[in-house]
Formats: sequence, C-alpha cells, structure tokens
Amino acid sequence: MTDIILHHYPLSPFAEKIRMVLGYKKLAWKSVIIPSIMPKPDVLALTGGYRKTPVLQIGSDVYCDSALICDVLEHLQPEPTLYPAQHKGLARVMAQWADTTLFWAAMAYTLQPKGAATLFEGAPPEVAQAFGADRGAMSAGMTRLRPADATAAYKSYLRRIANMLEGQDYLTGSAPCVADFATYHPLWFSRHRVPVMAGILDATPTVLAWMDRMAALGHGQMEKLSASESIAVCARSTGATALNDTIFQDEHGIALGSRVTVAAETFGQEPTEGVLLAATRTHYTLRRVDERAGTVQVHFPRIGYVLKKAES
Repeated sequence: MTDIILHHYPLSPFAEKIRMVLGYKKLAWKSVIIPSIMPKPDVLALTGGYRKTPVLQIGSDVYCDSALICDVLEHLQPEPTLYPAQHKGLARVMAQWADTTLFWAAMAYTLQPKGAATLFEGAPPEVAQAFGADRGAMSAGMTRLRPADATAAYKSYLRRIANMLEGQDYLTGSAPCVADFATYHPLWFSRHRVPVMAGILDATPTVLAWMDRMAALGHGQMEKLSASESIAVCARSTGATALNDTIFQDEHGIALGSRVTVAAETFGQEPTEGVLLAATRTHYTLRRVDERAGTVQVHFPRIGYVLKKAES
C-alpha cells in the first residue's frame, strides 16, 4: 500500500481526530507539519484551493475534510470499524453533530479572551493577531456564538454526552466508533491545549474517564516527512485511490468531464477548481494539474460542500 501521509499541525482539533483514528486502527503514517494559517503554498499545490486542516494524501490522491478521511481509513483498514453495523446511521449523524454544533460551541467557549491569551502566551502579539485575522477570514458570514451562550451550550452538551456514556465505555457501546472520535477532539482542545478552560469538564467525570480511554488509543506509528517530499510523492504517483464507490449520481445537471469548483458551505470557503472525475453517493473527485505536484485527484465529501460549474 502506498504511504498514508497526513498534512496537519499539532494544535488542530480535527487533525487530532484523525491522529486518533490512525491510532485506533494501528496504522503507520507519514507526518507533514503545515502552517496553522495562510499562506500555505505546499498545501495548495496539492489541493488547489482548499486550506483547512487536516488533509490526507495517498500517492496523487488528496482527501479533504476529516469526515471523508475517516471513510478512506475505513476502506484501507476495515477493522476495527468506525461504523458498527447496528449503529452505522446513528454514528454518522452523531459525528456530524459533533464536528459542527459541538465543535463551534467548544471553540467559542475555549477561545474566549482568557483562553486565547493562554493559547498564545509567550508568543509575540502579532502571532495572535495573525491567527485571529486568518480565522476571521475563514468564518466570514458565519454566525458566531457569544462566550456566555457558548458556555451554556457546552455545559448542556457535556451533560448529554455523560448521559450517553452511562453503563457503557463508549458512545454507542463497548468499542469506539466515528462518533467517539468526532466528539473527543473539541473536548481534547479544551482539556489539553487550553487547560485554563478545562474546568468546565469537571462536572462530568464520566466524560473525563471516557476521554482517558480515548487518549490511550494513541496515534499509531508516525514518521516525519517534509512537505517537499510529499509533493514529490504526488508528482511521481499514478494514483492510489481508496474510495470504492464510483456510480455517478447527478444532482446538479453537471456532466463528468466538466470543469467545476468545489468549496465548503460555510467555514473556509476557498474553492478548488478542476475537471469532475466522480460525483458519487458520498463524494466528489476533481482532477487538477499543478506545476510541482503534477496531476492530482482531489476528493471532497458531498455533505458540507458545494459543487458548481466553473466560470468560463
């Protein structure tokens, strides 16, 4: 199998979600550390526009969004599964809630002024300013929770998570599923990256015990790789796609082979342009050519992304 390459940075909650999945599945992977803010020229050489974290690369196939990355890792290593047969739909719906509603409440709570000051403690003021400006640009047009509202919501969500864990080790039973990993990463950010804000977790000791069980899964076997090496891997590869659904599902009246753009619905709306290779039940695939990376297949999930014909 061609190497699994994860483009990420240590502080990224969504990257922690994928690092944990790699650990759960006991996979070996290559780590490319990327900037947390723009510019990201090496990332864009692979994605063509998408700039969120993490990105998974296998040869010249580039997978965007942690939800799709989970599907890819499931195809590569089906056991232990992220999608238990008896709870497959529930696990996916819970994961989507955690990656959106729970995530934004946790971030608005954790990064209120006291938390943000701690996160950037010791760094020059311009570092925090640049990070704030970058995330502000990514969230243009979004409605953000105020800290007080986020705090109340986060407390309620933690109580609900604790209720789900009563009598069982994980959210849907005796083993972790995709919902556990999606729920874990915003809480991990509060507890481990901004510990001054972690007191909110103390009221739900069941959740803290679950987090300890999750953390014990580790991150798998990691080796470092440079960004230039990962781009060279892409340039010399002919593709090693791990997605096995290929049936065309046309919801837009856009034929395969058309020049299109794909962009996130909300946060981080920078579009990727390319030739539409696939539009299946679950994902889109675009082919694009980069002067450094060569021919790249860039993959996006359908849910949460917008497909349009490219402007001529």
